[in-house]
Amino acid sequence: MTAALGALIGLPAVVGAVLLVSERRADAVAAPCAVTATALTLVAAVVAAVTRPAASVPMLPGIRAGTAVDGLSAVAVITVSAVSLMVVLFASAEMGREEARGRFFGLMLLFTAAVLVAVTSTTLVTLLMVWEIMGALSYALIGYWWHEAHRVRSATLAFVTTRGTDLGLYLAAGAALAGGAEALQLSALASLEGGWRDAAVAGMILAALGKSAQLPFSFWLSHAMVGPSPVSALLHSATMVAAGGYLMLRARPVLSATEWAGPALAWLGAVTALLLGAVAFHQSDLKQLLAASTASHMGFLFLAAGAGAVGGGILHFSAHAAAKSLLFLCAGAWLASLGTQGLRGLRGAARRHPLVGAAFTVGALAVAGVPPLPLWTAKDEALAAALHLGPALYVTGLAASAVSAAYTARALAAVWSPSPLTGEEASRSGVRRAPLPEALSLAALSSAAIGLSVLALPVVARWWRALVGAPDTPGPAAWEMALSGLLAVAVLALTWWAVARSRAGAVPDQVPGHRFLGGWLGLDTAARTLVTRPVTALARALAAADDHVIAGGARTAARATASLSGRLSAFDDRGLAGGVRSASGWGTHAADLARLRGEGAVEGAVRAVASGARSLAVWALRPQTGLLHQYYVQAVIALVVLAAVVVLMR
Repeated sequence: MTAALGALIGLPAVVGAVLLVSERRADAVAAPCAVTATALTLVAAVVAAVTRPAASVPMLPGIRAGTAVDGLSAVAVITVSAVSLMVVLFASAEMGREEARGRFFGLMLLFTAAVLVAVTSTTLVTLLMVWEIMGALSYALIGYWWHEAHRVRSATLAFVTTRGTDLGLYLAAGAALAGGAEALQLSALASLEGGWRDAAVAGMILAALGKSAQLPFSFWLSHAMVGPSPVSALLHSATMVAAGGYLMLRARPVLSATEWAGPALAWLGAVTALLLGAVAFHQSDLKQLLAASTASHMGFLFLAAGAGAVGGGILHFSAHAAAKSLLFLCAGAWLASLGTQGLRGLRGAARRHPLVGAAFTVGALAVAGVPPLPLWTAKDEALAAALHLGPALYVTGLAASAVSAAYTARALAAVWSPSPLTGEEASRSGVRRAPLPEALSLAALSSAAIGLSVLALPVVARWWRALVGAPDTPGPAAWEMALSGLLAVAVLALTWWAVARSRAGAVPDQVPGHRFLGGWLGLDTAARTLVTRPVTALARALAAADDHVIAGGARTAARATASLSGRLSAFDDRGLAGGVRSASGWGTHAADLARLRGEGAVEGAVRAVASGARSLAVWALRPQTGLLHQYYVQAVIALVVLAAVVVLMR
């Protein structure tokens, strides 16, 4: 692995892991460490984009895990690293000292590292591993405030939904193995035989639809808004939600080889862009509006991938990342200072917070597709390619573009409307001056959202297509760009005028479809009806079967075991214990006999020996008279006796 690629992935991974393991002990240094790590990661991304490193390691026999930086992933790694740096810089000022900053910044860095691996993956095995890590880390980040139960439930819903669709990648890997794709290389999928190729493409599309909150899986993105605003800015701009669309751009060769996949993907994206744009227009909460807008704009990315506009798709990836992260950070700044994210509560917010208001305006105009901002160019690239697939697809995409201008106009009209505060309240609220880290991040993202406009120039656009590996893709015609640009400006102006006449851009309940569209197309209810309730009913049925069959069998076995235990206990009491008691009695009887008889005999023998010893002692004392001549006589007698004994023994 080259140094640039190692630093690109290793820096955020290692620093994030250390901060996460250190927990509260690292709170004081977590923010500066995270900012430094992401800044160095951005430097490594630029170096990798220039040097184009590649690396692979063996995983299984004949299968390797690989990463590489080419034209497409070069744009992606710079985009992800830059957005991560700006979000972490913003969070360093917004996340309070009472928060577990070590855990927060550790998770953010680890998630950034996982996304960088995902966008540089060259094999399905690498993608599978990192896809799982992204899902787990997104759950932890969305449910960061875990002590509030509703946030954990929302994080669980998002995780389970995306985790379910992630099974599509396993289907793709299985089809690739069965079809003989060399080492599960993404570039080799197009060479699969018909059936296996179709299965692999279908699995990848399913995984991408779930990750990018496309229909019918869009509802999880609404629940994901319970996380901190920096989390929303990172996950739902350039990383997790964009990963599915990026995967489809990466899979363009196999989509082209499969006749049905490209048109199907383009239609799925166009319909999602249109319907989720309408959902965004009917939201009364700013973060919910931005969430629906994210799903809608990912629809344009899918439209570009399906229609073959790879250059426009990767431009949409980068421009949307800058604009949408900017909008989410502005929403977070207003939430921190005003305590609300509802459009009614944000009336006049842009006037009271000029820097945030100016940054929000730049991001909103970019999302609306107003010329010459880059999303105007990116949308037209996708629309021009869609026109080759049929006028119906083109009209659907153009209508979705108009709807995006409508909901951004509604948000702008709300935050720039005159403040409802008057007199003393207005003077107390004053004008908020943004902290330096917040101001730097908003200014940098605003500059990026504007600076990418140079890609509208024909010469730069051709260079861009060559950079990302799509030099032969035709650009949009002048009339197409003029039509979409004028449409965006007209819809923006008319909607602003109409909404400004209402109160804070509120959408009255009597508007047709308000409840349906404001409720995210009823997808949440449909998911509960079609998935959650049947699964719950099945679980209860299995639990009942468990109680009646398995638990019943267990109870029967327990009763049989208890009966056998009782019988063995009785046998033990009557047989074994009785035998032990009998043996004990016989032993006691033998001991008594031994004591009565043996003890008396032994005592008699001891007494006899003692009596004999006393008699011998008396006899031994008698010769001791104290007369010397008697001792000599006794010695002579003893010697004579000894001599006689010796003679006789011989």
